Amino acid sequence: MSDDDTRYGITTGSVATAAALAALLRITKNTEIDIVTITAPAGEFNVDILKAEKITDTCGKASAVKKPYPDMDATINAEISAVVELKDTPNIEITGGKGVGIVTKPGLQIPVGESAINPVPRKMIKENIKRHLPKNKGVKITISVPEGEKIALKTMNKRLGIINGISILGTTGIARPMSLEAFKKSNACQLDIAIGQGYKELIFVPGNIGEKLVKETRNVNSDQIIHMSNYPGYMLEQTKERNIDSIEFYGHAGKLIKLAGGIFETKHSTADGRREIMTTHAALCEVPYDKLKEIYFSKTTENMIDILSECKKVTEVFNSIAKAIYTNILERYDIKIRITIVRMDGTILNNKYN
Repeated sequence: MSDDDTRYGITTGSVATAAALAALLRITKNTEIDIVTITAPAGEFNVDILKAEKITDTCGKASAVKKPYPDMDATINAEISAVVELKDTPNIEITGGKGVGIVTKPGLQIPVGESAINPVPRKMIKENIKRHLPKNKGVKITISVPEGEKIALKTMNKRLGIINGISILGTTGIARPMSLEAFKKSNACQLDIAIGQGYKELIFVPGNIGEKLVKETRNVNSDQIIHMSNYPGYMLEQTKERNIDSIEFYGHAGKLIKLAGGIFETKHSTADGRREIMTTHAALCEVPYDKLKEIYFSKTTENMIDILSECKKVTEVFNSIAKAIYTNILERYDIKIRITIVRMDGTILNNKYN
């Protein structure tokens, strides 16, 4: 990556590495530091240093900023600082300070109780620091993010059991605009957390509405509830890979009904089919023709349910839909699951397959 390539940024791991290196060089070189060259898995590149100061002959502090690039990354413009303390024992200790999260749940790359500084950033920091350490000296490095707790509110950290700050991340050192695949993988981390917590039964919901309804009607822990977003197919694949054998799909009819039509990516702009699927199953359940026309031309799933209610066909139709969802999942992913379809007020619409 060239220094003027604005298509990409650098990871929080690279910024932390640069800050740590600048703090060390400020002590050992005793000169002003405004830029450092770091080595990352993706290669060497320069990082501007916001400030570097020598606190004592054996302690320095420096900070750098994660500069903008074309992405909605919550950590853009975050300042990351490092305090480096020279030691007489030749080892490198890395810990997190203010604004760096603490891992509280098993299933992530970092053990419970440790600072959320991932393995690759830890390795980057150590390798870059080693090259400049005085002979027979070691160092303690404390990475901090002054606004980390505030930034973390915009991330999935709380859901993943990382509290009090952000994670220091990165696998290459370079940050690219978040791809769909990266978004899906971040969602799949929920499965690892649930497994790490020892949960055997998981409830998959489309999003926040589903989670809210589950919590209002069930005595379940948040870590048992898995957000699948618009990608139930991908989440089912990940479930299969992890040998999870007991799951329930719980969600509003407007989302889950798409699975009855074999639609496993439910984003509205990608595929809809709600009225077609509802009309088909209503017809199979012998809903009168005039009501079928009303259903077909309805604007919302809730309105379709109201029409079915007038015909006293709600449960029958949604049992048919639930069966179709169950069959499609079993055929495609070979996973037996329970299906619970609800409307916005939490009313359960089917009494089979759940």
